[in-house]
Amino acid sequence: MQAALIGLTQSGKSTLFSAVTEGHTHAGAAIGHQTDKAVVKVPDDRLAVLTEVYQPKKTTHATIEFLDLPGLSFLDEAHRQEARRIVAQARQADMLVWVVRAFNNPQAAAYRDRINPPADYDELNTELLLADLELIANRIDKLQKSITKPTPHVQQDKVELALLQRCHEAVENERPIRSVIASPEEEKLLRSFGFLTLKPRAVVVNVGEDAIGQPAALTAEQTGCDTLALSAEIEAEIAALDPADRAAFMEDMHLADSAKDRLIRICYHAMRLISFLTVGPDEVRAWTIPADCPAVEAAGAVHSDIQRGFIRAETVHYDDFLAAGKDMKAAKAAGKVRLEGKTYPVRDGDIINFRFNV
Repeated sequence: MQAALIGLTQSGKSTLFSAVTEGHTHAGAAIGHQTDKAVVKVPDDRLAVLTEVYQPKKTTHATIEFLDLPGLSFLDEAHRQEARRIVAQARQADMLVWVVRAFNNPQAAAYRDRINPPADYDELNTELLLADLELIANRIDKLQKSITKPTPHVQQDKVELALLQRCHEAVENERPIRSVIASPEEEKLLRSFGFLTLKPRAVVVNVGEDAIGQPAALTAEQTGCDTLALSAEIEAEIAALDPADRAAFMEDMHLADSAKDRLIRICYHAMRLISFLTVGPDEVRAWTIPADCPAVEAAGAVHSDIQRGFIRAETVHYDDFLAAGKDMKAAKAAGKVRLEGKTYPVRDGDIINFRFNV
């Protein structure tokens, strides 16, 4: 899964990227109008406990890839042309993390000479809507021509056209495409376009050190999605510290969790992702799947052969395993270990042993 950091110039995206990737060596590439990316381990305290129990040869965390895009500017046509190139990259990501500036720094000139989070948010929102509108209009034009011809897929084109016309009307009225999607089938039909206002998203309000813990200039009620206020500069400083020194620094700043942990949580929530666990002497591992994923598809995350030959999923929830004294035999004796079929909706924290035959 890939989450792209997107925002106006000087919003602090690259500083946030450095914090989240804990000093990734190429952090800051976006300042030079390049794209940077890094794979980050998803924090999961359950893995440490299971590793202690099973003593495996290796422990593998789930991962998420963060993409640091160059800052967007819409000050003139030359900047707009560059913004189109950046937006094209954003279309490939699974979700967008909007970074909005709310800090003062004389050494980093503010976009349009303002520190105004609501205005920056509105401008970014408008520009992403316009980018989607252009893509929709071009596709509608092609479909209107194609449905006049007796092709084998003319009925499918008519369905797509009707859906896109509905999207066009929404975007023209400054509503995101996600607001008019009525079913998973419609979402799947549009997925290949990479519409920016269809993607899951979260908003990070990048505040100054003096505003840590204060009410943010943008809230979840205003943005309609998970909204996180943090100081990317302070978080980057924390990430650069020796792990042994981080806890004391975070305590001084009254921070319970790092920016990485908080951002990954809201990304998982936005994309509706969960993790199930597999255990054994060879490996303890977390696997990322969509929420409500049926057991047979979760098996495919491990290996296609396991999905193909799926018989049953032997399942116990991590909390039940913990309550049974971290002992699988005790969990079985307590009736907490179950055999589930193909359609069982896997829960976050399920420990699963797949039975299969190929």
